Amino acid sequence: MFFDIGPLELVALVILAVLIFGPDKLPKVISDVMGFVRKVRAFSDNAKEDIRSELGPEFKDFEFEDLKPRNFVRKHVLENDQYGLQEIRNGFDLKKEMAEVTDAVHGTDSSPSADRGSSSRVSFAKDTTDPATGSAAPDMFKKGAKPSQGERPPFDPDAT
Repeated sequence: MFFDIGPLELVALVILAVLIFGPDKLPKVISDVMGFVRKVRAFSDNAKEDIRSELGPEFKDFEFEDLKPRNFVRKHVLENDQYGLQEIRNGFDLKKEMAEVTDAVHGTDSSPSADRGSSSRVSFAKDTTDPATGSAAPDMFKKGAKPSQGERPPFDPDAT
């Protein structure tokens, strides 16, 4: 009932209540407050029962706590798993995927292509010839040798 009230704050409230209402009237004030709380709870319970009875028999297990978004998602999506989300969650391995991307970028192949899982992934071929034209294409993953002291680096006029 006391959410964020510490023991020192509770003692301060009791002393304040004794000072305001006096020791003679304090028990009557406490009983009046408790009676009010009981009436509010009874009113709330009656309203909930009226709503359940109006909704019909298919909502007899309806709980108002299920209307909170977090509880709704937990009950209908995460626990029920009729959408196969658990299978998707278990099938996704972030470390493996990142290792595959890293290998593809660096041009290394640490695992066989059959273990990659999907045939729709892009694979970087080591073949440097273009099959359509038959001309040689540069290897984008291999660093070129440094030119000698008097030699100029290769120049591509289309790249500038």
